[in-house]
Amino acid sequence: MSIVALLIIILIGAGAPLIAPQDPRDVQLPNRLKPPGFVDDEGRIFYLGADPLGRDILSRLIYGARVSLVVGLSAVSISGFLGLSLGLLSGFYGGRLDDIIMRLADVQLAFPDILLYIAVLAVLGAGLDKVILVLGISGWVIFARVIRSEVLLIREQEFVMAARSIGSSDLPLILRHILPNVVPVFIVIASFAVANNIIAEASLSFLGLGVPPSIPTWGTMLAESREYLRDAWWPVTFPGLVIMLTVFSINILGDWLRDYLDPRSYK
Repeated sequence: MSIVALLIIILIGAGAPLIAPQDPRDVQLPNRLKPPGFVDDEGRIFYLGADPLGRDILSRLIYGARVSLVVGLSAVSISGFLGLSLGLLSGFYGGRLDDIIMRLADVQLAFPDILLYIAVLAVLGAGLDKVILVLGISGWVIFARVIRSEVLLIREQEFVMAARSIGSSDLPLILRHILPNVVPVFIVIASFAVANNIIAEASLSFLGLGVPPSIPTWGTMLAESREYLRDAWWPVTFPGLVIMLTVFSINILGDWLRDYLDPRSYK
């Protein structure tokens, strides 16, 4: 079911211009905070109600899915590539190179993620590309540390030693024998990292440090509606539920991938 829910969210986000019933940025102050199911004078139905500026919540949720998925997947692509490359090099060569990479990882882990995001974005400014860049560069540590631990085990296996004994050089040894064996672990880490990036983007948008307010995002919707929670529950509840459903679906998928790709999990 989690895969089905996630596929639906992806399809909705990809087809937002065709699916959204209204323009998500269309301000209609006479319709502000109207409840779910409200029909305005022009016959437009607000299926999930209107936000404090009278904008259709359903349309904003649909467009917000695009931002969350783009940020989650793009940031993981950057952090995954960096972490995988550094983890392979650190675990395979060891020595001083391993010490340098792991000390850099320790330094970054010394800073709470959210504080690091806020500090960097406060300097760079808000923007979708900047959010992706910050999340991507700062997320390499978990990939590198886990991949390194796997490589340390794999490089001592007999098939690696046999390949080395027949004259295989370092690069073919890494690409042909070690990399395929760490790909399952990499996929599992990436699935959880996507969920973490979606939460991070929503948190940054909630704080006003994410994408510009003109772009509909789930975090921005929460920030703009939190002051009206006592008067209208729907502008806050629906974005929160969508974030929860998306992250929950991705985490369930990650658990399934971990069990499916790790033969040691079978009894």
